[in-house]
Amino acid sequence: MSRTDSTSRTTLAGAIGKIEARTPVHRDRAIDGLRALALLAVPTGHWLLGGFTLDGDGALHNASPLATFGGFAPVSWVLQMLGIFFLVGGYASVLSYRRRPSTTTAWLRRRLVRLGRPVLGVTAVWAVLVPVLYGLGVPEATLRTGSTLVVQPLWFVGVYTVVTALTPYCVRAARTMGAWAAAPPLVTVAVVDFLRYGPYADTMPSWLSMVNVLPGWLFAYQLGVSWGEGRIGRRGARVLLVGGSVLFAVLLLVFHYPASMVGVPGEVRTNSHPPSLLVLALAAAQSGAAILLRDRIGRLLTKPAVWAPVVVVNLSAMTILCWHQTAMLTAAVPGSFLGPVAGLTTAPDSLGWIVARLTWMPLFATLLVVIGRYARGFDGPWRAGTRAAKARRAAAAGLLAAGFALFALGLA
Repeated sequence: MSRTDSTSRTTLAGAIGKIEARTPVHRDRAIDGLRALALLAVPTGHWLLGGFTLDGDGALHNASPLATFGGFAPVSWVLQMLGIFFLVGGYASVLSYRRRPSTTTAWLRRRLVRLGRPVLGVTAVWAVLVPVLYGLGVPEATLRTGSTLVVQPLWFVGVYTVVTALTPYCVRAARTMGAWAAAPPLVTVAVVDFLRYGPYADTMPSWLSMVNVLPGWLFAYQLGVSWGEGRIGRRGARVLLVGGSVLFAVLLLVFHYPASMVGVPGEVRTNSHPPSLLVLALAAAQSGAAILLRDRIGRLLTKPAVWAPVVVVNLSAMTILCWHQTAMLTAAVPGSFLGPVAGLTTAPDSLGWIVARLTWMPLFATLLVVIGRYARGFDGPWRAGTRAAKARRAAAAGLLAAGFALFALGLA
């Protein structure tokens, strides 16, 4: 073993030891492990199930291998873990809510600000990047494609902000109804799905599907709150696992819901935007499995070498969510000037593309780590300067973010 390898191993072991020593004894490692798993599924899914095509002008457009390989839809069942994220989010919110040092309003303000800063940061940066990149010769179509991808995961933060604000009401519902507190969101989504896909579909307004956005994701969050309140045990978890799995199969085989859990370009129906009943069925099954596996996961994470990466991922949660698409675009946009590059700018319509894309993903991950070193500065409060100066910076960032949002949504 070389001296460099020995030094690296010593440094790594020291870092792992520090993380272990700083972890409180009461820390629920299983919850952090589940959150980390759900977090990593987001960039993995977007990088693997999203691709590009090049037009005649060298501009990038969104594409998906699922449009060609429909048989790969089960991959999206594994990578769609937002149900788990909302589940553990609800559970963790209960613990935080119990420990709130002052008023409920102050508790909510701190949590919502912590969610909002990173979103403001990434959108403000992109508002500056768009004109700069356009000036450097990047086609407008590429910039619109990239902007759409950047905004794509941010809807999740917005919905999560809303359900977080509902935590006090979710806690009351859990204490009164237990696991049944998640039934109203489930029924709401089922009714909306019946109206938009059933015999009256042609008479329904186009906006009706948006009704599902809040209850669709509140369902798993409420399950997490009920779990955190001790109202879901192993028996309830088995009901969720079996019931969710059966409902999932029935919706696919009998009611012919789209098999993919993510949107596929060209498809009329989608399960995720907004969430359909199939998403809730998957979330129920995943939630049941997570609750049943909690003790095993906790035991596994008592090993310091396994626990340390979980801590790093959780500390980088908002960076991962907000910047992973930027990491992919950091490779794809320069690649578009080189013409067709296998797995990067070529159409995702062959097995060769999938193999090539898998080889690109370590680069995307590396770029995300590099970007994250600087982007994490947006996660914390702006400390430098007077209160008035900080207010001006926040206002400027807000205006930039709003401008970028208008561009990304095709309104500017």
